[in-house]
Amino acid sequence: MNNRRVGAQKEEEVCAHLLSEGVHILERNFRCRQGEIDVIGYDGEYLVFFEVKYRKTPNKGNAAQAVGTAKQRKICRVADYYRFLHHCAEDTPVRFDVIAVDGKQLSWIQNAFDYQ
Repeated sequence: MNNRRVGAQKEEEVCAHLLSEGVHILERNFRCRQGEIDVIGYDGEYLVFFEVKYRKTPNKGNAAQAVGTAKQRKICRVADYYRFLHHCAEDTPVRFDVIAVDGKQLSWIQNAFDYQ
């Protein structure tokens, strides 16, 4: 199985988990010139931008460690564009979460990083 297919399968599993937790998913794989956000949705009043990372083994570190500062800045730029495109109110509470999948273990890290 190729990496892209595995990634898509893990994103499916993550979305199923988020739906079971009451998250209203608005978009998946939102792409623009600035980059991509894996999942966008509402968790209660928060507009949440989710980054999904998967690691089959810990050889390259855990999945959450793969969301470094440069990736965080890119996610924030894409989130700004998404909010502009969809006319989101300036006072809409926003959160940046990471869903880390290490092997079969899923961890939802809410407020994983601040706006960069």
